[in-house]
Amino acid sequence: MPPFGFLHMRVWASLFGQLLRSPRAVCIREVHFHSQDFDIAGQFDPMIPDAECLKIMCEILSGLQLGDFIIKISWKDVRHEMVAKKGLAPEVADRIGDYVQCHGGVSLIEQMFQDPRLSQNKQALDGLGDLKLLFEYLTLFGIAEKISFDLSLARGLDYYTGVIYEAVLLQTPAQAQESFNVGSVAAGGRYDKLVGMFDPKGHKVPCVGLSIGVERIFSIVEQRMKTFGQKIRTTETQVFVATPQKNFLHERLKLIAELWDAGIKAELLYKNNPKLLTQLHYCEDMGIPLVVIIGEQEMKEGIIKLRSVASREEVAIKRENLVAEIQKRLSES
Repeated sequence: MPPFGFLHMRVWASLFGQLLRSPRAVCIREVHFHSQDFDIAGQFDPMIPDAECLKIMCEILSGLQLGDFIIKISWKDVRHEMVAKKGLAPEVADRIGDYVQCHGGVSLIEQMFQDPRLSQNKQALDGLGDLKLLFEYLTLFGIAEKISFDLSLARGLDYYTGVIYEAVLLQTPAQAQESFNVGSVAAGGRYDKLVGMFDPKGHKVPCVGLSIGVERIFSIVEQRMKTFGQKIRTTETQVFVATPQKNFLHERLKLIAELWDAGIKAELLYKNNPKLLTQLHYCEDMGIPLVVIIGEQEMKEGIIKLRSVASREEVAIKRENLVAEIQKRLSES
């Protein structure tokens, strides 16, 4: 598993890249329970924006490398909501229960078109038609195999008005043995009536969107890393500039400026005369992979010591070759 950290930008590049990629009318918001939303608002032809939302969700979750995912919810919760909250007769809910046990892809939609009860209901046929169209687009996007048409899914029956979806992480056998706590990490759907509820004139603005559970994902990544004994990095720093001697702040500043100008993520302790052991312990605690060390002897010989934090091995590099050597090591890591 890659070295994910709470503030590791590589982890979130796919997330924010997708959230910021679209020039159309979108609303991106962060709410109090730490989720990141992507919404498309406006009147468009059926299922095109819905398909893109699912594509974005798949790209984000695949990019984060959290594992495989699928859409899923339990029947018990659905039946309770239909009977207790929606007032349906228990026998009606149980009849619906025959359907909610079904899940699959386009073949299931085709099968339901032939269902004698559904084929007599115009609203059901319209919905199935939209889902068939949606799967055509998902196939073109190359993600149809990631999407399961699951009739047990039920989210916000007072809120959503069309397609709804929820991404759930699946456990591998190894993860099950490690007692990984996995579950829903993203969800969304179509909510065409919500904007009109807050407009005095009741203007309708069709909307579809998704929400990524950032806090939930952090928790899963942290749990997995702890299980595998991996260290959680809270910095992207690649190189630390250190010295074993006093009065070398100016040399450290010149050296770190050289690394920054080369695009290398480097840092140093904001102290004039830090102890070398303190500096090395800091690198180990923060998971910084490389340390460059400069002192009087190195200055005289025109070299810099390059230390691997993990192995504690040190090599002497000519000052003029330091940047190239660091870039080579980083590219190989």
